[in-house]
Amino acid sequence: MPASESLYAQLQALIPLTAEDFAAFAAALQPRQLRKKELLLREGEICQHVAYIESGCLRYFYTVEGEEHTGQFFFEHGWYTDYDSFLRHVPSTQNIQALEPCRLWLLPHADLYRLYAERPVFERFGRLMAEHAFQGLRTRNDALLNLTPEQRYLRLVAERPKVVARVPQHYIASHLGPKPESLSRIRKRLLDNRRLS
Repeated sequence: MPASESLYAQLQALIPLTAEDFAAFAAALQPRQLRKKELLLREGEICQHVAYIESGCLRYFYTVEGEEHTGQFFFEHGWYTDYDSFLRHVPSTQNIQALEPCRLWLLPHADLYRLYAERPVFERFGRLMAEHAFQGLRTRNDALLNLTPEQRYLRLVAERPKVVARVPQHYIASHLGPKPESLSRIRKRLLDNRRLS
C-alpha cells in the first residue's frame, strides 16, 4: 500500500517538504500491521525502527516483578520509538503493544540516518520528534511526582480524552499509578460528585 496522504500532511505540518523529499521518505518506509495485543517490540530486543501510526493505538510498558507499568499511549497520526534503544543500539527495557488492530509505517534506523545526510530537512524532523518525546517524559514525571492519582486522572480526562474512551481501565491504572480498584473508586467518586452538583 502506498504511503498515505495523512502521513504527508503530518510531515508537511512539521517541516518544509518538497514532493521529492516525501518520495525519498516514503521509499524508505515499511508497512506493518499488528493484531490487537500483538507486540511490535519485546523487552531485550534492539529497537530498529521509528513507527508512524496510520491507525490504531499502541502502548509501551515495562514489566517489574511480574507487574506491568504502562508508560504512555499513542494513537493514529502519532510517532513512537524507544529512543534509548534506537539511538544507542542497546536492548530495550520496553514492550510496545497494540491495544487495537494497527496499521503502521516503519522507518528503519539506517534509512533515517541516510535521509539526514542526503536531505538535511529531515534533521529538523528528527529534532522535533526528540523534543516532543522529551516534553512528554517531563510532563509525565512531573505529574507522578506532584499530582495525586485523582489529579492525574482528571488531567488525563481533560487533555487526552481518547485514552479514556479507547483504552481499558486496567491499562489506564497501570499508567497513572493506582491499582485498578483504586481507579474505580476515584471514577465512582467523581461521578457521584458530578451527580450531586
